[in-house]
Amino acid sequence: MKELKIMGLTLPVYFALLAVIIVAIFLNVLPGGMIGAFAFMMIVGALLDVIGNNTPIVKTFFGGGPIVIIFGSAALVYFNILPEPVVKTVDTFMKGGGFLDFYIAALITGSILGMNKKLLIKAAIRYFPCIIGGVAVSLAFVALGGLVFGHTPAEAIAYIGIPIMGGGMGAGAVPIADVFSKGLGIPTEQILSRLVPAVALGNAIAIVFGGLLDRFGKKYPKFSGEGKLMEIGQDELKEKEDNEPFKLSDFGIGIAIATTFFTFGSIVAYVMKNFVGIDIHSYAWMIVSVAVAKALNIIPMRFEKSCAKWYQFVASNWTPALLMGIGIAYTDLGQVIEAFTPAYLVLCFLVVLGAVIGSGFVGKLVGFYPIEAAITAGLCMANMGGTGDVAVLTAANRMELMPFAQISSRLGGAFIIFFASVIVPIFFG
Repeated sequence: MKELKIMGLTLPVYFALLAVIIVAIFLNVLPGGMIGAFAFMMIVGALLDVIGNNTPIVKTFFGGGPIVIIFGSAALVYFNILPEPVVKTVDTFMKGGGFLDFYIAALITGSILGMNKKLLIKAAIRYFPCIIGGVAVSLAFVALGGLVFGHTPAEAIAYIGIPIMGGGMGAGAVPIADVFSKGLGIPTEQILSRLVPAVALGNAIAIVFGGLLDRFGKKYPKFSGEGKLMEIGQDELKEKEDNEPFKLSDFGIGIAIATTFFTFGSIVAYVMKNFVGIDIHSYAWMIVSVAVAKALNIIPMRFEKSCAKWYQFVASNWTPALLMGIGIAYTDLGQVIEAFTPAYLVLCFLVVLGAVIGSGFVGKLVGFYPIEAAITAGLCMANMGGTGDVAVLTAANRMELMPFAQISSRLGGAFIIFFASVIVPIFFG
């Protein structure tokens, strides 16, 4: 029988590390900053990951490890099991410390630069119709569902459909609430209190759908690209290969390039907002800049390989830690529980289901694998932005699709904000 390991460690070694963390927390001497945050998030997150991936029903139908890590860690905060200093350390590391940005920068840069150039170009021009298809069907579903449960279609679309499809909290629900506030003359906080539960529940349902679609793809492989968005002939995939052996110093190159691309995206976002009047998230500009660099062969292949290896290291070692941080710093279990009425749950479910069906169907029409199209253009529109992208792609075992997930969260989210500004005067004016 294969020996069970956690984080690649034998159980005695792992539980010795866990015991040190528990004692440090009990004595209130867990180091602040990235040392304490990394130690706690990696070690405890790995345990929750193993529990989720080995729990019947949960591992089969609800996404396994990722769902247990996120909601398990959120429960530790909600029930006041974690001391406040630990929560503050993790919250600061995730937000002020920029761990989420650091993680996503590695994934975007490495996955795009590690992608076949011809595949990237062919996929990009087909992607936005999938987003529009998912949005259209999701809003149609929730409008019909609203009628069944006593809501007007406009109300169901405005307060459930749009916030779920809007790209998360900071880049979605908050600006959407501001749009509604200015259009309706209602305080932003009052609007936001109605939008947040939809965003939280939609994110949870999207994570579950990620696990279900992965399972569906294994049962019906003709619908799945197993992580590839579209099929492309082998002759078209041929590119010049770099056979230079990998060195540890390549990790440093990957970090430098990834963080510089992130910085460049921030520069472009600042210039476009302050001098052109276009307010689009820096993630979106980062994706565009990396894709252009890939398409034009600006970065030598050896350095592209360095970025791809760094991305693989980050994804394989830090994903449970990141999900732990998402659960503690970004997931308010109280809001999810408060909104958890049967009717509200059904309406949120209809939004996510519509996103899956619409984007999957259009994806099939434009030459994508339906499951990958549904995950990226559908679920990654319906989740909670960058944090939701990581959780959904982890549950679906398709982390290599992160660039397309970020297009959905950022550019797709911007489209939803624009859409919200259009419908307010039409339906509520």
